[in-house]
This record gives sequence, structure tokens and C-alpha cells, in this order.
Amino acid sequence: MSDPSSSTVLMPRWGRDLVRLLPIRSQFIISGNIRDHFLMPIAGGRATPVPLRRCLWAVLEKQFYRFLLIHDPVDGLRPYPHGEAVMELAARLFDLKFQDGAMPMSLDRLSLLMRDLSRMREARCALLIDFASRLARHPDQLDAEEHRFFLAAERLAVHALPVAPKGKEEAPGEDMKPRFNPILWLLNRPQDLPSWLALDNIRIESLSIGLPDFETRILAARSYFPMFAGADGAPAGAAESFALSFARATEGLPLTALADTAQLADRQGIAWDGVEDAVQCYKVGEPENPWKQPYLKKRIAAAAEFIENRVKGQTQAVTKTIDILMRSVMGLTGAQARSGGNRPRGALFFAGPTGVGKTELAKTLTELVFGDERAYIRFDMSEFAEEHNGARLLGAPPGYVGFEAGGELTNAVREKPFSVVLFDEVEKAHPRILDKFLQILEDGRLTDGRGDVAWFSETILVFTSNLGIYGEDADGNRIQNVKPGDPYKTVEARIKGAISDYFKYRLSRPELLNRIGDNIVVFNFIAPPVAERIFTGMLENVIRRVREEHALELGFAPEALERLKAWCVGDLDNGGRGIGNQLESCFINPLARALFAFDANGRTGVTVTHIETQDQIVTLKLA
Repeated sequence: MSDPSSSTVLMPRWGRDLVRLLPIRSQFIISGNIRDHFLMPIAGGRATPVPLRRCLWAVLEKQFYRFLLIHDPVDGLRPYPHGEAVMELAARLFDLKFQDGAMPMSLDRLSLLMRDLSRMREARCALLIDFASRLARHPDQLDAEEHRFFLAAERLAVHALPVAPKGKEEAPGEDMKPRFNPILWLLNRPQDLPSWLALDNIRIESLSIGLPDFETRILAARSYFPMFAGADGAPAGAAESFALSFARATEGLPLTALADTAQLADRQGIAWDGVEDAVQCYKVGEPENPWKQPYLKKRIAAAAEFIENRVKGQTQAVTKTIDILMRSVMGLTGAQARSGGNRPRGALFFAGPTGVGKTELAKTLTELVFGDERAYIRFDMSEFAEEHNGARLLGAPPGYVGFEAGGELTNAVREKPFSVVLFDEVEKAHPRILDKFLQILEDGRLTDGRGDVAWFSETILVFTSNLGIYGEDADGNRIQNVKPGDPYKTVEARIKGAISDYFKYRLSRPELLNRIGDNIVVFNFIAPPVAERIFTGMLENVIRRVREEHALELGFAPEALERLKAWCVGDLDNGGRGIGNQLESCFINPLARALFAFDANGRTGVTVTHIETQDQIVTLKLA
């Protein structure tokens, strides 16, 4: 581990580049992670996070610059660092009149100041143009004043010369070699300036500020250890363990995120050994984590019976799903990787025939884990068969119409960070849209057109597919690859093989299949005994609805019940959904017709005595 007291180690890459290029570059375009904090040695050399302008000044001060002028479109011009001596020096050198520490300034006046600053020899100084992305309404459609300003900046970059301060400097050991008095543009993105400004201009350098690396996050994390509960009485080595955990959990986040997380932990009394929970709280914006609740283990211990009440006859699929769910609850998803803390809690690929309970199992998982089926988010991927539909799901790119609205998926996950997200019939989506799932499955995050991040680290992702049920023969004819009555091992092997071939050879995206791993859950066909149980359950729902709506107890003559059952379970090609469709057309529709004409006359019960088909119309008799 590097010594945190070393300023050389602490200076970020962009700072080192700035120092190296000051003798040969007159302007710098600084973009990227510009609103973050950066580590500097403050008291006793201790690494302390500070804002960018303070870090910039620390870099310039070591190169013997006397002050920094900061301009932004709102406050105008201000000298930095704050103080009477600096303000008086800046006012004298550039004939400035500050009021309350600032001076309003038009673009024309600013261009004159830039010219005077580039020629200043009495004292080294620099100009920082903050919020430069907001100087022009549109960088490629400038008005006359804006165009004049940026043209002056371009000419100045070309004609400015490095200068050496005149006379003997006050500070002993002052470096008298010529350097530029630079203009520093602070931008969100480089393209926020006119594209021609830096084109083929070797005097303008672009510096990109990236997110902090792992070592920097560790150094920052140490300074936040005292803000967590129990830090005072923590055992030896706890601070270093805390810093490592904090740094790993905040991968891909700025240093300001560490500060905000520590503030949340301080207010909520989170202990130092719960730092990962604090980070998750910061990411998803929810203080209560359902995955950490003690009652969840009890629910999952009885999950098989709970699921069987809603998803019947899928013992193998349910067992594998519960195993994956247990792994998620124990926090072991992705445990084989060095860093997998941001991955979704679980990723399941439900495959099998239509109507066998794939979607129903996803809903059941939602109720089981989160106690509320409304935490279930569903996307029908057949709606995203065209590549341009990806803008609906993920948000339009910046600058396109509607980008400010975000994406349907990212918005839904930000609204419900603890949820089951179902992507139904995933094979029907455009392959370019499927590519986005690589980032979600690996990093657990997705950024929409507005730049907002949606975290998937607390979700369960469920993909459903009918791949493998049908295939093609040598002549290209559609044939059934698996059929009712095949052993489950045969069904599982053929469906998994078809899924593998689809992603590897048809889509040429084996990496997506690799992210899903062994989480493919194959559902079997509905067997006749299971179909009868499904039929009985659906019929009980109908009986309950009649009782609630009409205060009538519905009964059946044995012969009528057997005939209805035979009609509903006679063809199982469409699974449980087919049974429901048959029940609706063969019983619910004629029942509604019969009840409409039936005179209950104060009765509390009614019996279906006869049911038959005449001229393809089902009729029944009530008594």
C-alpha cells in the first residue's frame, strides 16, 4: 500500500499531466468526473478528499502560481484562494472591481481578460472557466457574441507564449523557467465546446478525469472509519478491513459517494462491519433491505410447499429455483469472483413449453421474497424486436428526443430496487438489446440517457423462453423437438442444447449465455395427473367467485363434472394456460349465460346437473 502522506502518490493522473504540460500548452479542456472530490495531504500529510478547484490550486501553487481566477456564468469572476491579499493583487493586475468577492462579466469582457492573463508577467496566474458547458446554448449554433468569444479563445491558444515572471520572485527557490498562464475549461463533456475550437490546435490539451481507482478508494475510506458506529471500540485491524470492504463495495463510484455513504451511516447508526449494507442503502435509496430480514429464511425453508400451491407438477424446476434463491439470500451469488458485490441477487432462465408455470413461478418468487406481488416488474420482449425499441427500454441517447425521460427498465428498477424483473420470451428481443444484459449481469448497473444509474444489485432477474420446444429438420420444416411423455432428463438435455446453440451460433453471443451460467431452469410438460390438479384448482376459483358475487354455493353432478374435466384436460399442448382457456369457453361462458337467466329466488345453492355440446355451443342446466 502506498504511503498516504506522499503527495506524489496522491496526485491524480490529470494533475501530473497538467504539471508536465504547463510549459507547452496554453489551454486545457478538463472533463469527466469533474464534480468529484480528490485526495490531498492536509493535516499531518493525512489523505483528505477535497473539491476539484482546491486540488487544482494545490497543483498550481506548487508550480509557483500566485492565484487562480474562477469564472462561471452565474457569479461572474472570483479570485482564489479567498483572501484580501489575493483579491487586491488580482484587482490591481487586471483592473478588476470586486463586490462581495465577485465581479459580473460578459463574454466580451472575459475574452479581454483571457488576453491580458496570457501576457501577464508580474505574477503567474491561471483562469478556470467553470460550468463552461453552459456558456453557449448550443455549441454548434452560436450567436454572434458566443462565436466572437470562442474565436478569440482559439486565436489566443495559437498566439499565446509561455512567460517567466519579471524580476526576483518573493518565494526562495522559485522556478523561473517560462510557463503559460493557462486557461482551464471545466466541462461535463468535451463536445460541449464548439468542435472547431480544439481542432488541430496543438496548444489545447484535453484532460479526462476518471473515477477513482481501488487504491484511492482505500485511502479515502480510512478517513471515514470514525463515522461508523462501534469504530471507537473496534478490534485491531478493523480499520483496514473496513477500508478494504468499503473500497470493494464502491467500485465504479466517485469519492463523493463514499462521503455520502458515511453520512448516511452516521445518521442511521450503521456499524463499521455493516459498511456494505450502507453502500447498498446509498445505491438503491432504501434503508430497509428485505434480503437481510430474519423472517426470509423461514419463508424459504417452507418455499416448496408455498410454490406448489401455485405452480404444480414442476418439482425439478422448483427445487433448482429454491437452491438459487437460497444462494441469493446467503449473499453468495458470484462468490467465486474477486468482486461480485454489484451483481443481481439472482439470474434465472426459465425454459420449457408454454403454459407450464414459468411466469407464475416468477410471480410466486416475488411474493415469497418481498411479500408483495406488486414488486414484480414484467417486460414482454416481443415488443423489443426492433433495435430502435431499445430506446424505450433503456432510454434514448443524450441529445435525442425523449432522452430526458429515461428508460422504462431503468425507471422501474429505480422505483422498485427490491424486485423480481421478468423478461418474457427473451429470444424475441433484438440481439443489440440483449447486449445490455451483459452489463446488468456482470456489473449490476445500467445508465440511462439522462446519466442516471439504475442498480440491479438487489433484484432477481428472470428470463423466460420457449426455445428448444420446436426445431427445424434438414429441409427447414418446423418439427417438435420434445413432446409430452418424454422423460424429464431428455426434455432438459434437448432444451438446454437448443438454448446453447441459439446463443452460440445463431446470435453469436456465447458471452451472454456464459453470464447466465448454470441457472437455466427447465420446466417439464404438464402430466395428466398434474393437469387434473390444475383443473381442480381453477374450478375452485370459479366456485369461490360465484359465492362472492352471487351468494350461491355451486355444486356439480358427478357426470357433468367428469365431462367438463375430460374437455379441459384432453389436450395438454398449451399447458395450464390451455386448461384455463378451455374452462373459460366450455364452462364459465355457459355458466354466465345460465346464471343470467336463472331465478335464484332466495336459494343459497345451485347444482350443474347437465353439460353438453350442441352445434358447437356448450350449454348447461342448473337446478
